[in-house]
Parts: sequence; structure tokens; C-alpha cells
Amino acid sequence: MIIERILRFGSIVLYAIAALSLAAVALAFIVTALWLIWSNFAMGQPSTATLLEAIGLTIVALAVFDVSKYLIEEEILRDRELRSGLEARKTLTKFLTIVIIVVSLEAIVFVFQAGKENLTELVYPAALLFVVGVLVAVLGRYQRESREAEEREGGPDG
Repeated sequence: MIIERILRFGSIVLYAIAALSLAAVALAFIVTALWLIWSNFAMGQPSTATLLEAIGLTIVALAVFDVSKYLIEEEILRDRELRSGLEARKTLTKFLTIVIIVVSLEAIVFVFQAGKENLTELVYPAALLFVVGVLVAVLGRYQRESREAEEREGGPDG
């Protein structure tokens, strides 16, 4: 009993350190993006490339912060053990949704960059958008099949 409590406390401390570290990195990305924008305009040379780079940094910052928030919500504030298939599906859905949003936004930024710089590089963001489509389809199928399995077993807690 005491060992379990010590392990739980140690786990919480490690997750808290990781979450705070990720939040600090996200803040550093945002500060860097703001610095890029400010220095770009202060020099009197506003450029679309710099703004797109700042957008990319901000998107990565949001993704990193979302992972930090996820760690806090799922690993620190609530029990680590998932009690049902429904809970597991919600947790996985939340995490995959974060990944899908980040990859989608990055792909859109890359589309704009390739459109301005070199159209032959449009293949890479198109591939990212294809991956997003596959991720959405896989997530949808996972949800449907896990819901059907829960119904066959007698409910969401079955």
C-alpha cells in the first residue's frame, strides 16, 4: 500500500515535470514567433515567408501545449487507469485529434510556402494532407468498431 502511494506520487511528479517542461517549450516557440514578426516589421521588411514561419512555430507551440495539457488532465488530475472501453476510446480520440489538427495546419502552411517559393515542392504538403485523410478515416473506423464492440458486450462499461 505504501509502495503504491510512493510510486503514484513519483509518477505524478515526473508527469508534472514533463508537462511543465513541454509548456515552457511551447511558450518559447510562441515568444520566438513573436520575435520573428516584430523584428521583421521593425526592419521595415515584412515578408510572407517570415510570417509563415511564425505561423508554423505557433502551430507547433499549440501542439506541444496540447500534449502538456493532455498529460496534466489524463495522468495527473485523474486516475491513470482507464476504467472502461469508452474512456479508452475518448482518450485515444482526444490524442489523435491533436495529432490530426497539427499535421493539417502544418500541411496548410507548407502549401502556402510551396505556392510562393517552388511549386514542385507541393508534393510534400499534398502527402501530408493525404496522411491527414488516412488518420481521420482510421480514427473514424476505430471509433465505429469500438462502439460496436461495446454494444455487443452490453454497454459502454462492458
